[in-house]
Amino acid sequence: MKHFCYFCTQIEDFNEVKPIEDKKMKIAVVGATGLVGSKMLQVLDEQKVHIDELIVAASERSVGKEIVFQGKTYSVVSVDAAIAARPDIAIFSAGATASRQYAPRFAEQGTFVVDNSSAWRMEKGVPLVVPEINADTITPDTHIIANPNCSTIQMVMALAPIHKAYGIKRIVVSTYQSVSGSGQKGVNQLKAERAGASGTTCYPHPIDLNILPHIDTFLDNGYTKEEMKMVNETRKILRDEHIAVSSTTVRVPVWGGHSESVNVETEKPFEIDDIRRLMAAMPGVVVQDDPTNNIYPMPLYAEGKDEVFVGRIRRDFSVENGLNFWCVADNLRKGAATNAVQIAKYLIENTIQHF
Repeated sequence: MKHFCYFCTQIEDFNEVKPIEDKKMKIAVVGATGLVGSKMLQVLDEQKVHIDELIVAASERSVGKEIVFQGKTYSVVSVDAAIAARPDIAIFSAGATASRQYAPRFAEQGTFVVDNSSAWRMEKGVPLVVPEINADTITPDTHIIANPNCSTIQMVMALAPIHKAYGIKRIVVSTYQSVSGSGQKGVNQLKAERAGASGTTCYPHPIDLNILPHIDTFLDNGYTKEEMKMVNETRKILRDEHIAVSSTTVRVPVWGGHSESVNVETEKPFEIDDIRRLMAAMPGVVVQDDPTNNIYPMPLYAEGKDEVFVGRIRRDFSVENGLNFWCVADNLRKGAATNAVQIAKYLIENTIQHF
C-alpha cells in the first residue's frame, strides 16, 4: 500500500517499515476486547508492526480476560494501568466518552494517541488523518490524532485525487452500511433475527429484511450525527471548507462492508478515462469497473480486505462536470483498524524519537 501525500507528488511505501531494531516500541490497544479493537490486534500482526511490549486494555469488566497475540497470552489491564505503563502509542477503540476521559492523560505524558471515536475529530489542532491523503498534518506535537468515520474514509480515498486534479464543488452521497458498523450489538441483532430468536436489540426496528435510514441520533436540522460527520470530516480531510456535501446514511442487513453511491460535481471539466486513471493510481484504491461483465464492487467480496473498491464510474449528464461512482470497503479494516494501524506505523517511522 502506497502513501499518497495530498499536496505532494512523492509516494512512499507504508508497508516497508524502516529498520527499527534499536528501538523499544511499546504499544497499547485500548478497547482491545471489542469488535474493532480485536481487528486492530489482527492488523498489527498482519502488518508486522514492530512491538517490543504490547499492552491490551479495556473497561473494568474485561480486566483479567486473556488475549492471544502472536502466540503469546496477554491479560487485559485497566486503562489506568495502561497509562501507568507509559506506552509510545495508544490506539483507542473504546468510544467517545472513554476517549475524552483518558486520551488527554496519555497525551500529557508524551504518548501518541490514535483515536477511533468521534471525540476529537473536529477538535481544532487535532489532525484527522487518512494516511494516504494527509499524513503530513501529523507533527511531533500532535499527541492526539483522530481516525475518521468509516464511511468518510472510503469516500475521501476515492475523492482525493479527483479534488486535487479538478476541484470538487459538491458531493451527494448515500451510504449502505453494514451491521458491524454498530459493533457486536448490531451483529447480534441481525444474527438473532435470522435465527428467529429474541435478544437485546441495537436498532429501533428489525434489521433483517429491512433497511433503516437512521444511523446515530437525529439532530435539529433533520440530519443524523453520522450524516453530519461525513459533511464536516470530508472538508477537514480534503482541506477545503467550501465543498458542499449532502449525506444520507442507511443501515442495511449486511454483515460487513459499507457501500456508497457518490455523486460529484467538479469545478473543472474532466474526461471519464482520466477519472478512472486517477482512481486506479491512488494508493489503496482498486478500480473494479466492467459492468458489461458484471464486475463492480460488492461488500461480500470487500470483507477482509484493506483496499477501497470503486466502480460504476460514469458521467452524470444532468449537471455540468457531474460524476457518479460506487465505492465499497471493509468498515472494520480500512474504515477503522487498518487506518489506525497505518497512522501508528507512520508515527513509528517518521515522528517518534526514542532514546
